[in-house]
Amino acid sequence: MFSSIDSTVAAATQFLPTEYGYVALVLVFYCFLNFWMGFQVGAARKKYKVPYPTLYAVESENKEAKLFNCVQRGHQNSLELMPVFFMLMIVGGLKHPCVCAVLGSLFTVTRFFYFKGYATGDPQKRLTIGKYGFLALLGLMVCTISFGINQLRG
Repeated sequence: MFSSIDSTVAAATQFLPTEYGYVALVLVFYCFLNFWMGFQVGAARKKYKVPYPTLYAVESENKEAKLFNCVQRGHQNSLELMPVFFMLMIVGGLKHPCVCAVLGSLFTVTRFFYFKGYATGDPQKRLTIGKYGFLALLGLMVCTISFGINQLRG
């Protein structure tokens, strides 16, 4: 059974650039960041007494609602961008694996600072370093466009 899986994986990966492994590793790195942010939201639920399934705390019911909501929003925003980030990394990395790996690493690091800034309770602090992640996404878009154009030219 495993030999057929191994041969299928080998056949599929023979068409990928060797450096595509960096793309895969950056994607896993982002997954670890996402898990960590999820744990931070769980800790904030305990600290600010926001029970499940409440997604956002209501300020009229909880005086620390804004603090919890900022932690929750920092994670939620990263979840909202995750499909776009993954798609751009996976597709753009087919032609530009090293560039995408660097841009993906930059995006992941800036998401950490975005979250940490947001979690302070002052949403403006998410943009101190976090704003540079959008430049990384723009670069990933350029790599994906380059891949698309290259495919159309055959």
